[in-house]
Parts: sequence; C-alpha cells; structure tokens
Amino acid sequence: MISKDQVAHVAELARLSFTDAELEHFTTQLDQIIAMEHALAEVPTDGVAPTTQLTDTENVFRADVPVTDGPSRDELLQNVPESKDGLIKVPSIIDKGEADA
Repeated sequence: MISKDQVAHVAELARLSFTDAELEHFTTQLDQIIAMEHALAEVPTDGVAPTTQLTDTENVFRADVPVTDGPSRDELLQNVPESKDGLIKVPSIIDKGEADA
C-alpha cells in the first residue's frame, strides 16, 4: 500500500502542492491503480502473442521503381511558358535589396 507521505514526497519533487483532502484523495487513487496493476500481473499470459497492432493494416507503399513509360522531358516542357537548358524557368521571388527608396 502506498502511503500519504510517499505521495506527498512525489508531489514535492514535481513541485505540486495539495491540500490534505487532495493528498488523501490522490493517495487512495494511486493505491487503487497499484492494486489493479498487481491484479493484472497475476493474469496468465503464457503463450499469448504480444499485441503490436490492433487492426489488420498492411503496407500500402508501392515498390520504389522509376517510371519508364511516361512522357519525355521535351514533351513535358512543351506545356510550360518558359524553359532554359531543359528546366522550367520561373520568375525570381527573392528580394535582392534593389527596392525603390
């Protein structure tokens, strides 16, 4: 059984302050939790596989293989407004400090 002094000590370490009524209440609750843990520890679990997943989830990722039958780079670049050296050219968005005063 957990004592009121032990709960007060842990509360002090956690920098918590409780009234005597709260301390009594938490001592009772913690004692019940510890008793429940002791009861669960007595349940025979030999031969029971550990539960690591509650649902039958399967890996939905596809194989990481390159696409070889898609459109060529030249076909893709026909749809962009401007390109240079096989890349899509976009307007600069970085301020170079050339703002008007």
